[in-house]
Amino acid sequence: MADSPRADPRLTTPSFLVLGFIDQLGEASPYDIKGAAASTVAPFWSMPHAQVYAQCDRLVAAGLLSESRQAGGRNRRLLKLTPAGRAALQEWLADSTFVPVEARERGILKLWFGGRPEVHSPVQLEAHHRTLAEYEELAEEVGELLTRGQREALEFGIRYERMMIDFWQWVEQRGE
Repeated sequence: MADSPRADPRLTTPSFLVLGFIDQLGEASPYDIKGAAASTVAPFWSMPHAQVYAQCDRLVAAGLLSESRQAGGRNRRLLKLTPAGRAALQEWLADSTFVPVEARERGILKLWFGGRPEVHSPVQLEAHHRTLAEYEELAEEVGELLTRGQREALEFGIRYERMMIDFWQWVEQRGE
């Protein structure tokens, strides 16, 4: 397989999620990638399983990933970065262009369309308190094992949950 892209793959953030995990893992199946994403970045970047498989196919076709088959066992596809894939990932990591955040909070969307704050705020508060506790526990248990960037991403999650708690408390207080 050639190391240079054979087509303009129009790389997206999900493309870089796949490239990034394969870079971290060295070699990975699509199943490995979706497992790694679910256990790490899912709280701030969700990606449906079908999209992982589709991205892998696109990136192999574009020459950014190479593919081999696992010897024996399940004969799973194993993917590795090609030099072109590594270069694309490094270029993306170095790009500091600002892209606005797309907040996708279902509870807030329900408020917009007339959902009752007194119904939604207690549920939202409970969920955000629970998630905050999970993140804080994770930070305490493995915070020192994380890379600086991973620790900063976890800190984002902690601060985000605190902000959401503050917001839903404000919503609740406005109804009183």
